[in-house]
Amino acid sequence: MPHSFGYRARTRYMFARNFREHGPLHLSTYLKTYKVGDIVDIKGNGAVQKGLPHKFYHGKTGIVYNVTKSAVGVIVHKRVGNRYMEKRVNVRIEHVNHSKCRDDFLRRVKENAAAAKAALAKGESIQLKRQPAQPREARLVSTSDNIPTTITAIPYDTLI
Repeated sequence: MPHSFGYRARTRYMFARNFREHGPLHLSTYLKTYKVGDIVDIKGNGAVQKGLPHKFYHGKTGIVYNVTKSAVGVIVHKRVGNRYMEKRVNVRIEHVNHSKCRDDFLRRVKENAAAAKAALAKGESIQLKRQPAQPREARLVSTSDNIPTTITAIPYDTLI
């Protein structure tokens, strides 16, 4: 039974650095630009204890609402009971990185715009909505060269 309920309790593996990724942080971590409205993922980095977010926010995604010299303020929606509360978390930039959750959406927007422009030039109408996976095409299985085989269980027999 655990008896310590501190700020970093039960985070032995959560904040641990990965295999062969110990040591000082890359300079690119500090050269990234964060703007208000950016979507970021919070991932606590155990090498930097300053500005480390609480373990609850590790792995959460939020929106930047404030940018300072060495930190960003992130709005995260936290489930409390049957509702979601807007929590404002101030985290140093070592513990955040840009989220890739909108990359696919933005790529689709560009592709759809290009397809719509091409269809407009040809004077055609185009369907841009994503379609769920459709049922497979019907096919005929011939038994002329493919004789059906009956599969049955092998009766139990001792090997002694």
